[in-house]
Amino acid sequence: MATVLIPTPLRKFTNNSSTLNIPAVNVQEVVNDLTLNFPELKKHLLDDSGRLRSFINIFVGEDDIRNLQQEQTVLKEGTVVSIIPAIAGGVGDTVFSKEELARYNRHIIIPDFGIEAQKKLKEAKVLVIGSGGLGSPILLYLAAAGVGTIGIIDFDVVDDSNLQRQVLFGVDSVGVPKVIAAKKRIKELNPHIEINVYNLQLTSKNALEIFKDYDVIADGTDNFPTRYLVNDASVLLGKPNVYASIFQFDGQVSVFNYRNEKGELGPNYRDLYPTPPPPGLVPSCAEGGVLGVLPGIIGSLQALEVIKIITGVGETLSGRFFTFDALTFETRTFKIKRHADTPLITALIDYEQFCGVKAVERPVKEITAKELYDLQVRGEKFQLIDVREPHEYEIVNIGAALIPLAAVIANAESIDRKKKVIVHCKMGGRSAKAIRELEDKFGFENLYNLKGGILAYIDEVSPELTRY
Repeated sequence: MATVLIPTPLRKFTNNSSTLNIPAVNVQEVVNDLTLNFPELKKHLLDDSGRLRSFINIFVGEDDIRNLQQEQTVLKEGTVVSIIPAIAGGVGDTVFSKEELARYNRHIIIPDFGIEAQKKLKEAKVLVIGSGGLGSPILLYLAAAGVGTIGIIDFDVVDDSNLQRQVLFGVDSVGVPKVIAAKKRIKELNPHIEINVYNLQLTSKNALEIFKDYDVIADGTDNFPTRYLVNDASVLLGKPNVYASIFQFDGQVSVFNYRNEKGELGPNYRDLYPTPPPPGLVPSCAEGGVLGVLPGIIGSLQALEVIKIITGVGETLSGRFFTFDALTFETRTFKIKRHADTPLITALIDYEQFCGVKAVERPVKEITAKELYDLQVRGEKFQLIDVREPHEYEIVNIGAALIPLAAVIANAESIDRKKKVIVHCKMGGRSAKAIRELEDKFGFENLYNLKGGILAYIDEVSPELTRY
């Protein structure tokens, strides 16, 4: 009997079960049992030829089955089988001021850290990709720790919906470019460090030029095209890449492309996930949500790994893959390594084409909650569609026709083409996706996204309704 751990993205195919006990003598029997008892899971685990998909890794205990006997790996009684899918210098003449010595005193007095490690932090240059949920704790703790130069790449602006988890920002920052608000907050925290801001989208055209000036890359991205871009640029330039990802209640952390003191190079992201999952399997935080405290936990672990890489203190997560389940408070660390058959990275590519999704989606037409209310008051004719799930609709609704996101394309004929159609979800992410799909596939030109979703409507129009 094997204990099989099901990750959050796949639990919707296993009746929301996170753990399954399966009688099996090897991994192949586990896969067979899962696909037999949960048919909808099969297409996410196996390709058309019945082989395990490249974006799915299976671990027996702490070991990747690719390092064992693949699907024929024998399982002992009580063995834990985990399914893990892809989810997006030396010390010189550095001098510290009296104020800096006082600030970093708690570091300096640690016997295994001391002034030499603090010097390495001051001389280091770290580039943080994204200043959102993960980027916020990374930036705050690296700045507080005394990393001498920090670069921030982000082209987004602060929105009200960010404040639930992006602790760099406050209400006064709403509407301000994130890199500008982040720099202001970080300089308030530590005026002794340098902050470089890049208010732009990271692309294949600018990544290498930006990355080359930094010692360590910290990946706080939330989409697969940028994640693969960050990995490949790090590999081409020989930069260690501190990776993390979050989704709902799950977090992942590792260190990629790190060369240890023996000169041994660790695995990169493509050794773990050679290719991305198909579009739609792993929703973004905007679509699937994330527990507000989770990026704080995972981002802090990223900051820790960056500090360990810079100072040489402790053992990094290179060659190991850490996972955290906030619901059960269970952590697991898996062993990973480089693979001879991992595609060789020789140049940056078109990552949106590679992943089948846009790193940044094109904007859609929007309508505010107040504008929707005005239409209702005037009695104007329009169609209102809710693309949330049925259980969400039962909690609260505003009288819209329910067409869950997964069923939108199949129900396109029921959507009016002659009058204004307003589409909403909880916060606006899923409804925007539905509109893009309908526009791309059927050429709709009369679709409007309710900005902020039903939550904005509740806040601005009907506060008596249930907020969830």
